[in-house]
Amino acid sequence: MLVISTLSDTPSSPSSQTHVPDSVCQRWDQFVEHCPEATFFHRSGWKNVIAQSVGHRPYYLYAELDGKIEGVLPLFEIKSWLFGHSLVSTPFCVYGGVAATSDDARQALLEHAKQLAEKLQVDYLELRHRQPQTDGWPNKRKHSAFRRQLDTDVEKNMLAMKRKQRAVIRQGIKNQHRIELNSPATPHFDTFYETYSTSVRNLGTPVFSRCFLKALETEFGDDCEIVTVLQDDQPRSSLMSFYFRNEVLPYYGGGLPESRQLKSMDFMYWDQLCRALERGIEIYDFGRSKNDSGPYNYKRHWGFEPEPLCYEYHLVKADAVPDISPNNPKYKYFIAAWQRLPLKVSQLLGPMLSKYLG
Repeated sequence: MLVISTLSDTPSSPSSQTHVPDSVCQRWDQFVEHCPEATFFHRSGWKNVIAQSVGHRPYYLYAELDGKIEGVLPLFEIKSWLFGHSLVSTPFCVYGGVAATSDDARQALLEHAKQLAEKLQVDYLELRHRQPQTDGWPNKRKHSAFRRQLDTDVEKNMLAMKRKQRAVIRQGIKNQHRIELNSPATPHFDTFYETYSTSVRNLGTPVFSRCFLKALETEFGDDCEIVTVLQDDQPRSSLMSFYFRNEVLPYYGGGLPESRQLKSMDFMYWDQLCRALERGIEIYDFGRSKNDSGPYNYKRHWGFEPEPLCYEYHLVKADAVPDISPNNPKYKYFIAAWQRLPLKVSQLLGPMLSKYLG
């Protein structure tokens, strides 16, 4: 008999466990490691990071048959007076939703999630699937992911790019940038945070808390990499990336204003791609971008083809699929005002808003 349980510290059903033994988390992560549908964002570590540093309540559902996990669904309840009440898999992540090895497990988890959403009386349930997994649910296809199988020949990866992008990278190389990886000997977290928060402030976007990003570094250890690009011994850009199976995911990155002219971020991504090949990494996941946006076109110039994402919704109290993206036109005045904030003020206020914009 298929059984649905939860890793949540607070049980959502009589069969839930109030305490999460390490062995359960280990079995969850072993399933995620081998399930083709699972992603880095399905790892159990996100439960600890988001619950403890942001405060959203987790409901980590898993389906078992004869003691063997056949599907997982990480969920978080988000309550905001400004943006509403939702159940999301997974906030702050490109991917989420159900990862399963059987249709029975998939359907059981979807049904359990619907029941949980209705019990909690959220506005909506949001599942961030890469491919459609529900029948008849409303969906949103406003973003695309950019993933590519890397060629083992470095030059062939360069030749896969648009000619102008190749020229930009070569200019970045000529500008004599230097890479430093975060380590106990050369700690770069503070530099990363200052660079990243400056970059997102300049884009008009609230930054995540230092606590949240530090928790990611601590939780995922060697699978979380921070790299800083220096030029004339001054930091120009910085990047937090994740490694999962045979993939690398550059995730939180930014550059100081001068990095644009120096082509520091282009150099940063190219250097990472080359280092990934040296590690035997096969897939470069450039993350998601709003369709037809500047970042969307930028990634296409790198030789990546868009993979439309299908975010699926079960509406409970909401009448329509939500749109709380910073790209929503109704936020344009807020964005313009945010760009003028002093950096320290944006670092103070940003986490109060970004925790609801995942």
